[in-house]
Amino acid sequence: MKKKKVLRKKIIILGIVFLVAICVSVGCGSSQNKTTADDHTLVVFNYGDYIDTETIRMFEKETGIQVEYEEYVTPEDMYTKYKSGAIDYDLICTSDYMIEKMIKENEALQIDTSKMEYYDNVGQEYLDFCKAFDPDNSYAIPYFWGTVGILYNEEMVDEEITSWSVLWNEKYKNEIVMENSMRDAFLVPLKWKGYSLNTTDKNQLLEAQKLLMKQKPLVEAYLVDESRDAMIAGDAAMAVVYSGDATVAMEANENLNYVVPEEGSNIWFDCWMIPKSAKHKKEAELFIDYMNREDIAMLNFDYIYYGTPNSEVYKLLDEETKEDESIFPVQEVMDKCEVYQYLGNEIETFYNQMWKELKSY
Repeated sequence: MKKKKVLRKKIIILGIVFLVAICVSVGCGSSQNKTTADDHTLVVFNYGDYIDTETIRMFEKETGIQVEYEEYVTPEDMYTKYKSGAIDYDLICTSDYMIEKMIKENEALQIDTSKMEYYDNVGQEYLDFCKAFDPDNSYAIPYFWGTVGILYNEEMVDEEITSWSVLWNEKYKNEIVMENSMRDAFLVPLKWKGYSLNTTDKNQLLEAQKLLMKQKPLVEAYLVDESRDAMIAGDAAMAVVYSGDATVAMEANENLNYVVPEEGSNIWFDCWMIPKSAKHKKEAELFIDYMNREDIAMLNFDYIYYGTPNSEVYKLLDEETKEDESIFPVQEVMDKCEVYQYLGNEIETFYNQMWKELKSY
């Protein structure tokens, strides 16, 4: 595990080198880049603990644009608050299927990439994946990506984990943590039984709900970010987690391992999008471009440690990081994974009802 700690220090150093080099070339904080903060306060909405806040301060210093930054837990939470209309958000980072929903509801604005200096840093292969929910790459710019799998403690699990079915093994009662997220919870039984995680077949969804209800007595808790901390502390034998959380947890606890089960899983993309409520679209586009700049993307990669879609950052990583399958899974694993898609209002309502029934069961 010491190797990874050294590796992350290397990444930080590389980030600093890039920062210095690029600041020299573009003139960090120069007066020609300034805009009036009173007229241009950018309101950003993002997942919790999902950005190196130093990059926000640097953006404010370089541009003169002030940033009001808010956080949320799940895409559904974000959508509810956004639709309340209480705040005019200028920029939102959220997940694939929620972006597709907002596009279809005309709640998203097209992003003008023609003047973006660093848009080409985004790898074309990731833009191609995003076409599953943004067909013309017009509304979403990928920020991070990864998989959903099982993080397990090798000292508490006495078998090789290859299948989602282990999450129904009674010998791990009260030692299993599930994601407190509707789609991420349901994907587990759906993929285990060979169904698409984007199925709209209500019989398949009800079968998945029945399996989750059967599993519930074995589950210690439904968590999100706390799953990582529980596994690091040894409070659970296994947890369904996002790959980036798994990477950080494995660095902190050498007894942990991560696997994407053989039945396949979700390959997810969190992207920047500009909602219809935006009052400062140009500033939002400037912020997106800034996020794609090599030094900034490197700082955020080192902080988040999820898969980066930034090709220039990837080039700078050493082979150990590139070969870390919890960050960059092999093609065989990716081929078995699906991108979440928005399933329509009827199925969304059906999902919400099933989720409520499960949580109150």
